[in-house]
Amino acid sequence: MPDLFSRLSKIIDDAREEITALTVDLVQFPTINPPGEAYTPCAQYIGRRLLASGFEVTYMRGRDTPGDSDKYPRTNVIARRQGKYPGPTVHFNSHIDVVVAGEGWSVDPFEGVIRDGRIIARGTCDMKGGLASSIIAAESYMRANPDFPGAIEISGTVDEESGGFGGVAYLASKGLFSKPRVDHVIIPEPLNKDRICLGHRGVWWAQIQTKGQIAHGSMPFLGDCAVRHMGAVLNAFEQDLYPKLNQKRTNMPVVPKGAKRSTMNINAIHGGESDDYEGLPAPNVPDSCSLTIDRRFLIEEDITEVKAEVVEILEGLKSSRKNFDYSIEDIMEVLPLMSDRDGPVPTAVAEGIKQVFGKDPQYIISPGTYDQKHISRIGHLHDCIAYGPGILDLAHQPDEFIIIDDMVESAKVMAFALHQLLTR
Repeated sequence: MPDLFSRLSKIIDDAREEITALTVDLVQFPTINPPGEAYTPCAQYIGRRLLASGFEVTYMRGRDTPGDSDKYPRTNVIARRQGKYPGPTVHFNSHIDVVVAGEGWSVDPFEGVIRDGRIIARGTCDMKGGLASSIIAAESYMRANPDFPGAIEISGTVDEESGGFGGVAYLASKGLFSKPRVDHVIIPEPLNKDRICLGHRGVWWAQIQTKGQIAHGSMPFLGDCAVRHMGAVLNAFEQDLYPKLNQKRTNMPVVPKGAKRSTMNINAIHGGESDDYEGLPAPNVPDSCSLTIDRRFLIEEDITEVKAEVVEILEGLKSSRKNFDYSIEDIMEVLPLMSDRDGPVPTAVAEGIKQVFGKDPQYIISPGTYDQKHISRIGHLHDCIAYGPGILDLAHQPDEFIIIDDMVESAKVMAFALHQLLTR
């Protein structure tokens, strides 16, 4: 084992320029979601790379999933390298989609500028740097131990930023994240190079609509303003719901500290005139207003209670506020998830962290969900964690970056964990 680890370390150290170039190439595909741009060319680039490394490569489109169309096909790539002897399968899964660049960048967000040992671009941290690290880890391991048992899989999947339904959820529904095909999964999300993420908080997305009656804006007393009704909803949330959420705490090791409590974000609000008109708005009383909520909850909370807290406020307004009426629609719900820290994948990655950094890992829970949710709930595969380079707080920020040394070190951890999982 010491000799193998030394060989792996040298091979990966020597691949520093390669891991840098691979990351730059990946971020130059502007795989912005929504709408889902450049998915196919990015997936094909990954496929060509892994085909040249001896993997069998398959492309799967998430047909009829949200956002999928001939213009924006949900193209996923899955590569598999079979070992010399029978054994388990270890799968590295990374999403290739990124959020919109936004304002505030000091460089072109899709150029991949290298500066001070960092690569600056949208998607470096979240999570194309992790994808590059996993590819280099697998290729380096195959060079160091060409007669490995079992199988190695690497996937580049889509739509994680919008729920993962065209990517991992679709593939999981086809059996690609279930036994006997796959035994262990590592997701190289950016959660810091010396931490192991065992799972995530729960999430409930819902859309609330308040209803009114249209009338001329000069005579609002003849109508009923749905936006004012939504204002009452927001006020009730501020007065009644947010203080309750602030008091809820979890024993889960959630990071950062502020996410150890229940939270709710107002994701969007729309009422009255749509945003796509030109010129002056029409003088109308709005007869509808919609609000999207993003509620994150703890493993100690029950999803039925989470929903009931919101419905109770809405029903209270319906009984106390004149003409108040509403509807509420679920958009997405995912239960909190926490893998067993003594499982094979957490144990193997922990041993890798000890080898590379000389210390025990920190075990954490992510504040937001990621594709582990689909692997667990659809694939029923629970030996899955998130581990990868990148600083969590940089995700979705302007001038997002990844430190090259972190990618190299994380690739060593992944390669060592890969050996542990294939040979134990």
